[in-house]
Amino acid sequence: MEDDDLEEYKTKKKKSKFDLSKYLYYGCILVVIAIFLFGTFYIIPAGERGVLLTFGKPNMNAIDEGLHLKIPLVQKVVKMDVKTQKSEVDLTAASKDLQDVSTRVAVNYHLVPEQTPEIYQKVGLGYAEKVIAPLEQEINKEVTAKYTAEELITRREEVRQQMKDNLYVKLLERGIIVEEVSIINFAFSPSFALAIEAKVTALQKKLQAENDLERIKIEKEQKITQAEAEAMALRLQKEQITPDLLKLRQIEVQRLAIEKWNGILPQVTGNAIPFISLGNNNQTI
Repeated sequence: MEDDDLEEYKTKKKKSKFDLSKYLYYGCILVVIAIFLFGTFYIIPAGERGVLLTFGKPNMNAIDEGLHLKIPLVQKVVKMDVKTQKSEVDLTAASKDLQDVSTRVAVNYHLVPEQTPEIYQKVGLGYAEKVIAPLEQEINKEVTAKYTAEELITRREEVRQQMKDNLYVKLLERGIIVEEVSIINFAFSPSFALAIEAKVTALQKKLQAENDLERIKIEKEQKITQAEAEAMALRLQKEQITPDLLKLRQIEVQRLAIEKWNGILPQVTGNAIPFISLGNNNQTI
């Protein structure tokens, strides 16, 4: 009896091992299928490009947006942003008159979509730190050295445009397009900043004084012109006054007075002049 129990126990044990092995086998198959399914398909979102790596070697054709296939465990996809990005840094340089200048610059840029595999192969994902930042510093020093500290302020737009043009050429060679460059701020030593501010203020006051002087000069000329015109008008009027004109004016005045008379003579009283009264039916003197 005991032998039968022992045999039955051994049979159950073998069966249990077989079931466990079977479960492991099917489990491994399911894992492989899952890896295959989820590792085969990938999506490149809008505004990005994919770099397909086969055992680490990049395919030089950028992967466009959308759904794509790859070989699991053999190929890998690196996604790179091709939308507008921003780099904002503080740069230092010396001006033409050897003043230390700190410039805060913002650069908007984007990657050339077709060149993303080349960028990844040569630079990697750290292109902002490895490529853009050093060129920003180099070009800032180059442009700043052409201007005095005062000119950096008074010719700010010209300085900005030179920085943009130079940076555009340098970065385009590396597959990066510069969209815009903005100079956010120039910073100088406190004493020099005050000197520049005072000079700029003095220049503004000088321009204001010149404008006021020009305005006063114009107003004076206008008044002289107006006075000359009035004098000429009076002179012409005087030249037109003749004895005949005066006589005509007197006759005109008398005519108007007669038209306004109501037919009643004036009554006059006084110590030296006798009383005169004119009525309708009698007359007294």
